[in-house]
Amino acid sequence: QSGSSFHVFDQGQFAKEVLPKYFKHNNMASFVRQLNMYGFRKVVHIEQGGLVKPEKDDTEFQHPYFIRGQEHLLENIKRKVNSVSSIKNEDIKVRQDNVTKLLTDIQVMKGKQESMDSKLLAMK
Repeated sequence: QSGSSFHVFDQGQFAKEVLPKYFKHNNMASFVRQLNMYGFRKVVHIEQGGLVKPEKDDTEFQHPYFIRGQEHLLENIKRKVNSVSSIKNEDIKVRQDNVTKLLTDIQVMKGKQESMDSKLLAMK
């Protein structure tokens, strides 16, 4: 109503009729998970209390950039970056650097070994 959120008034009907038109599933929980990944939050009203199941099957979702008439803000709604993947990328970079250093050290050691072998051969 205010234009800063949207409502799903009948989750069962929404899951059965609307979700299959836009997604490869009709699972409301999967849809809510996707909303959360894009930064949408469920609005819990004080009269609902959060713990008591409301009489109405009305669920409201809100996002700071989802505002009626402000279509230019929609481009700011982005999927959250998985921090684990960024840590993995950093870890991979460190490991690649370690492998490069080890290969360099091995080349240096090979050179020293060859030098020592030739000196030893000359001493015989």
